[in-house]
Amino acid sequence: MPVRTEGLLRLFVPVVVVVICDLLTKQLALSFLFVPPRSIEVLPFLNLVPVWNTGISFGMLSNMGEYMPFLLGGFAFAVGVGLPLYARHWERFARLGAQIMAGGAFGNALDRVFYGKVVDFIDIYAGQWHWPAFNVADMAITCGAGLIVLASIKESRQQRSGDETGEGDGKG
Repeated sequence: MPVRTEGLLRLFVPVVVVVICDLLTKQLALSFLFVPPRSIEVLPFLNLVPVWNTGISFGMLSNMGEYMPFLLGGFAFAVGVGLPLYARHWERFARLGAQIMAGGAFGNALDRVFYGKVVDFIDIYAGQWHWPAFNVADMAITCGAGLIVLASIKESRQQRSGDETGEGDGKG
């Protein structure tokens, strides 16, 4: 099924919004946290801190060699373009989840292109237990995955409900 240009543009609006928010917040973090390195206490459970992440989530794969940033960046760009296209016919909330996940993937991929690593700066903690530092792109990836899961649960419940009433797929 061909996709019209205006449909493609609309499909990528949430992606671009996430990327812009991510880039802006990272530039602010670079300006105010990284040079000189400093931590800013925002709330009793939230600090802004300078962290360079050479790996993926939680620093995994950070010691995998000099080509890892290029491999991770390439994969993130592929996800950023492919996921919204793949999800274009999904239910609205699942599609939005895919779009904001793609924006997060693009945001972190751009960091890998510009810096060879990802700018993380949000530190959430309880007492001495700190969640690994993250950024707006990471939040978008997490929230997007959550939307997809919730939409999938909702769809599954609706299908079960339809099956029980005899309104399912006609096989019952």
